[in-house]
Amino acid sequence: MNADNQPILLFDGVCHFCDQAVQFIIRYDKKAKFQFAALQSNTGQELLKKFQLPTTDFNSLVVIKGNNYYTKSSAVLEICKILGGTWQLLYLFKIVPRPIRDLLYDFIARNRYKWFGKKDQCTIPTPEDRKRFLP
Repeated sequence: MNADNQPILLFDGVCHFCDQAVQFIIRYDKKAKFQFAALQSNTGQELLKKFQLPTTDFNSLVVIKGNNYYTKSSAVLEICKILGGTWQLLYLFKIVPRPIRDLLYDFIARNRYKWFGKKDQCTIPTPEDRKRFLP
């Protein structure tokens, strides 16, 4: 599934905000560390089952690193840490207790379709980015 043991970001494939977040990560992931899969994809569903996460609730990004996974605000902070550079400074928010961080995350997740809309179709990645997307 991920022979290179790169971190995998699972995202809501129909969420416009989530798609923009993936495009943002691709732009700033200069070393192409991340691989991507929609939560709804075969790979996404397999990984959710492997880690015993819900397979029908798509209200959280999931970052998978090796045998560990991160959800909600912890996933966002892990992304910042992996991106490195000045983005890793945001990892300092790890000192805020997770329940408090997740309140903000959940508020955004609950309203993302209303604020940003849903997509009718997936974004077509560029040929060089396509290899980073898992089926």
